[in-house]
Amino acid sequence: MKSTVRTIAAGLLYAQPNIATTRLLGPMARRTSLTAAGLLAVSSSLAHADNTQVALTPEPDWVSPSELMAVPEDAQGQLFFRKQDTIIHLTETGSRYYQGQTVRILNSQALQAGNIQLAWNPAAGRPEVHSIKIRRGPRVIDVLENSTFEILRREDQLETAVLDGMLTAVLQVPDLRVGDDLEFAYTVPLHDPTLGATSHGLLLLGQAPPAGRFKIQLSWEDGQEPTTKLTEDLAPIAQRGSNSIAMRFDNPDVLTPPRDAPPRYQWSRILEFSDFEDWSAASKRFHTLFDTASNIAPDSPLKDEAALIAETHDNKLQQAQAALDLVQQQIRYVYVGLNGGNYTPATADTTWERRYGDCKGKTVTLLALLSELGIDAEAVLVANNLSNDGMDQRLANPGHFDHVLVRAKIEGKTYWLDGTLPAVIDGRNDPYFRYQWVLPLSAEGTDLERLPERPMDLAQTMGLVEIDARAGFEKPSRVTQTSVTRGPEGLQDYFRYSSVTANQLQAAFKQQYDGTEAWDNIEKVEYRYDKETQASILKITGMAPVDWEETGNDGYMLTLPGGGFYPPRRRFRPGTGSDKVPFHQSLDYTCYVTTVRLPDDTSLKNWDYNGVFDTNMFGKTYYRMMELNNDRSLRMVRGSRVERAEIGPEEAKRDNERIDRFNSTTAVLFYDPDLDDEYWETKHKVPATFELDWTGKDAPCLPPDTLK
Repeated sequence: MKSTVRTIAAGLLYAQPNIATTRLLGPMARRTSLTAAGLLAVSSSLAHADNTQVALTPEPDWVSPSELMAVPEDAQGQLFFRKQDTIIHLTETGSRYYQGQTVRILNSQALQAGNIQLAWNPAAGRPEVHSIKIRRGPRVIDVLENSTFEILRREDQLETAVLDGMLTAVLQVPDLRVGDDLEFAYTVPLHDPTLGATSHGLLLLGQAPPAGRFKIQLSWEDGQEPTTKLTEDLAPIAQRGSNSIAMRFDNPDVLTPPRDAPPRYQWSRILEFSDFEDWSAASKRFHTLFDTASNIAPDSPLKDEAALIAETHDNKLQQAQAALDLVQQQIRYVYVGLNGGNYTPATADTTWERRYGDCKGKTVTLLALLSELGIDAEAVLVANNLSNDGMDQRLANPGHFDHVLVRAKIEGKTYWLDGTLPAVIDGRNDPYFRYQWVLPLSAEGTDLERLPERPMDLAQTMGLVEIDARAGFEKPSRVTQTSVTRGPEGLQDYFRYSSVTANQLQAAFKQQYDGTEAWDNIEKVEYRYDKETQASILKITGMAPVDWEETGNDGYMLTLPGGGFYPPRRRFRPGTGSDKVPFHQSLDYTCYVTTVRLPDDTSLKNWDYNGVFDTNMFGKTYYRMMELNNDRSLRMVRGSRVERAEIGPEEAKRDNERIDRFNSTTAVLFYDPDLDDEYWETKHKVPATFELDWTGKDAPCLPPDTLK
C-alpha cells in the first residue's frame, strides 16, 4: 500500500516541470501550476513544527542521478537542460517526489530561474533540499553556504474562496550569471490522510519540452509495486528494473497530435500507476467517505430542516428542490483544503454549523437532507475543468475528477443536483454542465458511466434585434436588443448583472453607450434570469441610428445584424498516420433573430432580400430563413448547431469539396422604388420578435425537421 500522488509532468516549462494537482473544488475546478521547482502537495493539515522548515539533506539512496549532457555550441532558447530527473518513489509510509536538474543559463531572460520557490503542504511532511549550486567553469559555488530559504505562509487564493494551508519557501540565488549552470535538487514527501497508503497518479513528459536530457521514473520498495500502464510511445523505451520503470530522453521530439482530433489523441508519453484494482474499487472507497460524512447526529439541526421541508412541500420533487435551494443559498462556497480536506468531506453537521463548505461539504449536506426526506440519492464524481475523453481506457485514478454533485431518483426520473451552483439552477434531468464520463459512488462499487452525447436543446447564445424604422430611412429608429446566454457564460452574466440594482444597471449602460455609434439614447435596460430555460436575458430599448446604405435611384439596403455565416474551414491533415482519426468540434448552438418594421412611406412590393439556406456540413447545421410579411415587417432567423462532436475523415473529405458552394453572404434587406415583387423566396414562416417569446423553449432557430 502506498500514498497518493497526482500528475507529475516533466519538461513542460522553460525552467522547471509543471507539477500539477487537481482538487475537488466546486462548479469551476482550478488547476494549479507551479514553476521554478514548485510542488503542490495533495492535502493539508495542522502543521507539525518540524514540517514548516526546509531540511538540508543528502540525496536519497534510491536516486541515481543522470549524467550531465554537453551543451551544444548552437544551443537556442533561454535554458538548456543538461539534466532533469523526475522520480516518484513509493514506500510503506508514503510517496516521495524527487527532482534534480542542472540548467545552463543561455541569456539574461533566463536569470529568473534563480528565483527558486518550493511550495509544500506541512501535513505531508517537510521538504528536503539536497543541493543548490552554481557551476561556473571549473568553479563550484554552494549557494546554501551563505543563503537560506524564507518561509512564507500565504493563502494566495482567498479571493476565490480557497483555503489550502500551503507553505512556500523562497530563495533568490545570488550572483547568477549568463553562462552559469544552475543545479537544484530536492525531495518532497507526499501523503494524503484521506486515502492513506493508496497511490494513483501519472508521470509524463510534455509534448513540447525544451532541449536537453530528461528522465522520468517510478520506483518502489519491495511489496509496493502498483499497477502501471504506459502509452504506446513510451513502451519501447521503458527500462524496467526489479523495482522501477524509467524512461530517458535526449533532446526529445516535439509531439504534434493530429489537428482537430478528439482530446484522447493527445494522451501521449504518459506512465500511469494506481493501487485501485478498477473504477468500481475507487467508487466503493469514495462512497465510504461521503456516506460517513453524510450521517448526521440524532439531535442534528438538519433533521429539523428536513422536517420543515417535508411539512411545507407536497411531493418528493418539490422537497428535493427545497433541500437543494437550502444548500445553495444558506451555505456559502469556500474550498477548504485543511486537515486532509482535499478528498475528505467535512461532515454534513460541521458544514451546516459553519454555513460554508466546498463541493464535498455541500454534497454530503444535501445527501443528508435527501436521506431524511426518504429520497434515493448518490454522490457522483465529475470533471468540470478537465477533459476525460478516453477515460475508459485509463487506470482508475480519482485525480481525473475535480468536482462532486448529487444524482437523485424521484418517481422513476433522474435529477442532477449541484449545491455549489446559484439558486437559479434547479435540479435537472441532465447535468447543468456537459460531462462525458462520470463515476457514481456506491457501497458495492460502480464502474465509470458514459453519459449520452446529444446536440444542445436550446441555443447557448442568442441575439434578438427589433428595428422599428416606420418613421423613415433618415430618422433614428426605436430598437430593442435582447441578448440571451446559457451555460457557464450565462452564469457569469447572472453574477455580473444580478449584483446591481435596476437603476445602477441602466445608468451604467447609458453612461457607456448613449451618444455612441450604437445608441442615441438608451431608454430602458431590463435584466432577468429565466429558471425554466436557465437563460440570462438582458434587454435594452432605446433610439438608435440604423445604417441604411443608399444604392442609387432612391434605393436603400440594410445588412441585418447576425445574419451571416463565415464558411466552415477545411478539415484536412497532411502526411500519413492520421487518416483514420476523426475530427472533433465542441458542441455549440447559436441563434440570431432580426425583425425590421419597414418605413411607412414605402410599398411592400418594393422590398426584397437575398438568399435563404438550410444545409449541414461537417456535422453542423447552418440555417437562415427570411420572410417579408403582410404586416410590413421583414423577419430573419439565423441558427447554427453542432449535431455531432466527431466526424469521420471520409465525411470531412466530402464536405471539403462543398465549401466553395457554401453561402457565406450576409443577410441583406433591399428597397428599390422601381421594384414590383410580390413573391419572395421562403421555405418556412418566421415569427417576428414581437410575435413569439424567442427566449423560451420553442424558439424556431433551426429547420422544423431538425428541431423534431
